[in-house]
Amino acid sequence: MGLLSFLRKLKLKEREMRILLIGLDGAGKTTIMKKLKKEDTSKVSPTRGFKIETFMFDKIKMNIWDIGGQSFIRPYWRNYFEKTEGIIWVIDSTDPSRFFEGITELSKVLKAEKLAGASLLLLANKQDIHGAMTSEQIIKEMNLTEIVKGRSWHIEATSAMTGEGISEGFAWIARDVCSRIYTFT
Repeated sequence: MGLLSFLRKLKLKEREMRILLIGLDGAGKTTIMKKLKKEDTSKVSPTRGFKIETFMFDKIKMNIWDIGGQSFIRPYWRNYFEKTEGIIWVIDSTDPSRFFEGITELSKVLKAEKLAGASLLLLANKQDIHGAMTSEQIIKEMNLTEIVKGRSWHIEATSAMTGEGISEGFAWIARDVCSRIYTFT
């Protein structure tokens, strides 16, 4: 057995992955994490810098790097790209005025060489708020099909407050990352 096969077997037993949770400020990234972990979501403050959350999801150890989305933090995002298998990009579905800013930042992230091949999950958050755009509207408005071309991706309608779609989104990224990393050629 070669070294690469041995390392893959070890990784298969570990079933561990590194995921970046990013997006513009105010999109609901931290609230999504709190809801997923069944923590109180009534008081959430903006993430300054980053926070690492590790938990088991469907027998997989997920290391989620929740990184602040304020404009002054974004230039530092690239410092967190190393060894990332998946990206979760959170979109505020109620604020189309920021879609251009969001797609500009997402495009920069997706061009990073260290993230080549990383699975992309887009969470269309705040679906519980009247007037929220649907996933289909967001795909069209942000021209996502063109932006994410050549990458494994999925969009999920979510609500950080009700929990709608969060588990489904995380299940998708877990399956997608596992299908790439834990297979033998």
